[in-house]
Amino acid sequence: MKHQHHFERASNVALREVARISALISDLDRVVRILDCDIDNEEERARVSDPFDAAYPILARTLAARRDNLKDTIAALERRLSLRLGAEGSATSQGTFTTGNGPVGRGTK
Repeated sequence: MKHQHHFERASNVALREVARISALISDLDRVVRILDCDIDNEEERARVSDPFDAAYPILARTLAARRDNLKDTIAALERRLSLRLGAEGSATSQGTFTTGNGPVGRGTK
């Protein structure tokens, strides 16, 4: 069976990637909210809400660190999303195609 090279419009590829990034941001944001609730519950259980207090729960510290890392990841994904949205407008106006390895000018193989 012959393998056919699959050419797609750059805008279609960009739209798919934008959708994937947006879904990932949404999922990570949901996890951050869950972690916030878990941190609050742990602080209430221990009756200590000051992270600088020696009695502050280790679980709450660990969850807060994970939450902060996820927030950093979300910020990076949002930057990538804004770059993709800018590139999408550029590729659409230029009429370029992609092979999955980068854009290829119209009419080239």
